[in-house]
Amino acid sequence: MPSVFIKTYGCQMNERDSEAVAAQLVAKGYSLAKSEAVADVVLLNTCSVRDFAEQKAINKMKNLVGTAKKDRPGQILGYMGCMAQSRGKELIEKLPDVDLVLGTQKFHRVAEYIDDLIAGKRAKIVDIDAEAKSEATIREHLLNGSARTSVSAFVSIMQGCNQYCTFCIVPYTRGEERSRTIPDIVAECRELVSRGVREITLLGQIVTSYGKRDPSLITHHSSLSPFVQLLDAVHEIDGLERIRFTSPHPKGYGDDLVEAYARLPKLCESAHVPLQSGSDRILKLMHRGYTREKFLGIVEKLRKAKPGIGITTDIIVGFPGETEEDFELTLSLAREVQFDNAYIFKYSQRRDTPAAEMPDQVPQNIREERNHRLLDLVNEIAARKYDGFIGRRVEILVEGPSKKNAARYTGRTRCNRIVLFDGSARHQGQLMDVKIERTGSFTLYGDPAVVNL
Repeated sequence: MPSVFIKTYGCQMNERDSEAVAAQLVAKGYSLAKSEAVADVVLLNTCSVRDFAEQKAINKMKNLVGTAKKDRPGQILGYMGCMAQSRGKELIEKLPDVDLVLGTQKFHRVAEYIDDLIAGKRAKIVDIDAEAKSEATIREHLLNGSARTSVSAFVSIMQGCNQYCTFCIVPYTRGEERSRTIPDIVAECRELVSRGVREITLLGQIVTSYGKRDPSLITHHSSLSPFVQLLDAVHEIDGLERIRFTSPHPKGYGDDLVEAYARLPKLCESAHVPLQSGSDRILKLMHRGYTREKFLGIVEKLRKAKPGIGITTDIIVGFPGETEEDFELTLSLAREVQFDNAYIFKYSQRRDTPAAEMPDQVPQNIREERNHRLLDLVNEIAARKYDGFIGRRVEILVEGPSKKNAARYTGRTRCNRIVLFDGSARHQGQLMDVKIERTGSFTLYGDPAVVNL
């Protein structure tokens, strides 16, 4: 059977989709190639959140087309995912050597369509139509190809987004929110645990909106939100040690979810709370639905419910109309919250989004300068927080050997910090304590021998 290579751009949702597509293809008899240079089929799973991600995928495909013409005639080339959804047929019109363009609700059709292309039944395929119940079709996992994924796994609980932030193209590429049932999700989680998975991360575009648009998923005799009901159900799975989730929205951190951190031992004390801006004026332009004060209140509640919880965030700099005063409000909020880490993005115009047409677009050089200033602050805060772990004893879940040094093994604390230590294959999959001896750049270094004396 032919071999397939999948290159993934973007978020954890895209990583999960690529994993499921690979598993489906393996189940049909395809092999997974180690690189595009030796593959019969190359698929790019694309991202549209920023223009940079789109241009990387487009340039990569141009290079693949050129190489295929010279070295691998007959190689099948395809786009999947968000950029495929938003651009559709345009991608083949601009690059006629592309064979397949597949939208975000069609990942489960990949094997079928590749079969048709290889057999010559169809010359080109573009499918970006919506498909009912597609949210429940991505269930397959590849757990044996990587030490990391055999210990922890992503489980997609929903698709789509109804938030319509003015800067974001995701609602247009992923569609409206559609949630799977709790029994269906729990069954997938149980299967993963039976195969050795000890940590599960629940995935959704806005994961805390799970079930809110589907009355059939709501237990009317419960005062808990559908998402917290799902957390309770997954928490009951024997053999599962840890639960995480991403990506939430600040509005989703209701009192029941905050209390779940104190109530559910398996729910890791790590919360991602995307801020985007510290300015109320900019938050309103972004259509975020909360204020600076509300955001600070959420963080305070989380830290009260679970002392030591790791708080991370997303921040956009250079949103249209952002003044120096607005940016200073973001800096001051970052100082006040003391985030454990922050993912900082320079605003990127996305076509057909309201923000792209807003006046007062911030010049690129100012976006760059603000990005550097905020990044310096975040790194300074994070370094102090990491140094605070030196001498402490922490529990880690060992994921496997380090990518950079096979003699070292890597694990993750409950508050989501990476720990490296001198270990061996016997440690893989273990929950173990280590004593932190030193720090690196967003990394802790531990010694299990000291703990076990």
